[in-house]
Order: sequence, then C-alpha cells, then structure tokens
Amino acid sequence: MKNFSTYLIVMFMVMFWIFRIIVTLSSQFGDSFMGIFPMNLTFEIAILFAFLLCIVLIVKRQMIGGLIYLILHAIYFGGDVTIKLNMIANGQTLSLSQNTEMMISIIGIILPIAVLIDLLLDKNRKLNPKDKKTDWFYQNEQFDRKLDDRADKNNYRTM
Repeated sequence: MKNFSTYLIVMFMVMFWIFRIIVTLSSQFGDSFMGIFPMNLTFEIAILFAFLLCIVLIVKRQMIGGLIYLILHAIYFGGDVTIKLNMIANGQTLSLSQNTEMMISIIGIILPIAVLIDLLLDKNRKLNPKDKKTDWFYQNEQFDRKLDDRADKNNYRTM
C-alpha cells in the first residue's frame, strides 16, 4: 500500500463498514438510522464479518479480496438498486428514506468497483516487487565478497 489512492479507498471502506455496523445495531434496537434499515439482517451481518477477511486481503494487495468484496456487495446492494431504479422508471416517486437507501446502495456498489480498479492498476502488487534501493546490492553478483586462500577462516573464541 504505497499509493495515496489506496489509503483513501481503504479509509472509505472502513468508514462505510462502520456506517453499516451502526445501521445494523440500530435495527437490532428497533429503530432506524436516518430512515435506513438493513435489507436482509443475516446477510448484512455475514457481509460485515466477511469484510474483515476482505480488508486484510486488499491491504496485502491480493486480487481475491477485491473480487470477494465486489461479489458480496453486488449481490446485496445490486438488488436494491435495480428495484429502486425500476420504481423510478415506472413513474413512482420515492420517499426520502427510499432515496437515502438507494444512494447508500449505489455507494455500496461503487466502492468495491473502485477497490477492484485500484488493485488492477497497482503496479506494485506482485509478490516480489522491485525495490531500486536494495536490489542493486542483493541481486548483483559483482558485489559479492569473494573469498580467496588468504581469507581468515579461523573461528576465534571470545571469553
């Protein structure tokens, strides 16, 4: 994680995760948070726990973490977005809470897409990235110390 964009995306991921925790907890207490309820409480809790695995994999720059994150959020938030867009296309007006839910669902889809694009565009994602500061020494045989017959091979004891 050397890019500023990666830090920002991970920060937004954590902020969105905390927001979804607050929504889930307020739903458990029988109230809504700004008019937002979880669509499916059990799947919401599963996504919240799966996020912990995904965030570790994304920080380690593993592509599978971004894919899991995108798939889970597309399944969960994609249905809500399509339902709300169909309601708008049919000429129905949405209430304030429905508009807020649709906006949160769109953020829930855009954020994993941004994570996946960031992972795809990152050039330092390889397991053994090139580091110009140290590779000149460790991967260059001309600087290796050659031992000849005059080299001191005694093992001196210190007391």
